Amino acid sequence: MRARVCLAVFALLTIGSRVPPVAAQTTDAWIGTWTLNLAQSSYDPANLAPKNQTTKITAAGDMLTAITDGTDADGKKVHTEITYKFDGKDYAYKGAPDANSARVYTRVDDHHYTYSTKVNGSITTTSRVAVTPDGKTRTITTTGRASSLLMDAVGLFKLERSASPAPARPSDRRQLALAR
Repeated sequence: MRARVCLAVFALLTIGSRVPPVAAQTTDAWIGTWTLNLAQSSYDPANLAPKNQTTKITAAGDMLTAITDGTDADGKKVHTEITYKFDGKDYAYKGAPDANSARVYTRVDDHHYTYSTKVNGSITTTSRVAVTPDGKTRTITTTGRASSLLMDAVGLFKLERSASPAPARPSDRRQLALAR
């Protein structure tokens, strides 16, 4: 009996060491499409609040791209784009209200990061971003100057679509196994 147990343990260890490790899918919590929930957000002064806003954040390697579409407080359509890394360097902020705008991003941890918005090289606003542990809510807290007004804003965004790949269906797994 003891010999069988030892043989079984040896077999499991041998087989286990030959199975390639499965790479965990490490998708940052902020990857996906986020829609502003204006009712749960706060803007001071209130006349700076956008009418609506949706941001899609995607990743390619260590680069992230954020594309935002919406309607500003005056009813004008807004479209901004930025591609960046969490490396503390300036990245051009295309479509921003001020022509010579850039942002600087810093990762805090898996659910938090910060960014500063610069205009003509000077920081105008700083923002702290937090994604809830369940990954369904993203909060951006911003302070600084906008349109030469002091502002404080808390934007609460709900996850509309995750960019994570869907798990394989059983029929897909069977076809993959047959293809090997």
